[in-house]
Amino acid sequence: MKQCKFMAALAAGGLLLASLSGVAGATALEQFKTFVAGTKSAKGEFTQKLVKNAESGGKVSQPSTGTFVFARPGKFIWSYQKPYEQLLQADGEQLYIYDKDLNQVTVKKLGDALGSSPAAILFGSNELDKNFTLSEAGTRDGLEWLKAIPKTKDTSFEQILIGLRGGTPEAMELKDNFGQTSVLSFRKFEKNPALNAGAFKFVMPKGADVLNN
Repeated sequence: MKQCKFMAALAAGGLLLASLSGVAGATALEQFKTFVAGTKSAKGEFTQKLVKNAESGGKVSQPSTGTFVFARPGKFIWSYQKPYEQLLQADGEQLYIYDKDLNQVTVKKLGDALGSSPAAILFGSNELDKNFTLSEAGTRDGLEWLKAIPKTKDTSFEQILIGLRGGTPEAMELKDNFGQTSVLSFRKFEKNPALNAGAFKFVMPKGADVLNN
């Protein structure tokens, strides 16, 4: 699927994570709150796949891979590189979605874009409890899992799970309202890297069609 559910949710509603230290033995919730409070920016790589009907074995899509960089609040570049090149970029005020094959850019007001979307947890402010009900979700695959349930019903996601190891968020599972789950894994995290002031300024591709929403 060229544009996965997670990308669509970011575009409609609205990764990424970095390593922590000194939190071994803490619960997933404690680890994640410490991560959010201490991580103002980060960059790294991701792998993503979509699982349809996950509870009954499910069909797994071809994995997508790419890179990310973010700076709180509301600035990020989420770049799909394989199998298709697509880009989500936010400068704190506008969200740009660029489809390279179509040479088309969709522009949205960021405003409440983060809201109760998955991006709110990762790119937004530290007010997690405002938009999500957070709880422990046990241990699986060597990770401590945190569950985030959106408080508003105006979201395409039923629940979000975040897997942490040693204070580092390493995975996310995003279950939508249609029985599909987007599964993401993260690697090569760099916490609070030095970023240029203009790092998140979107440069419009030459000749691109622009759609304003």
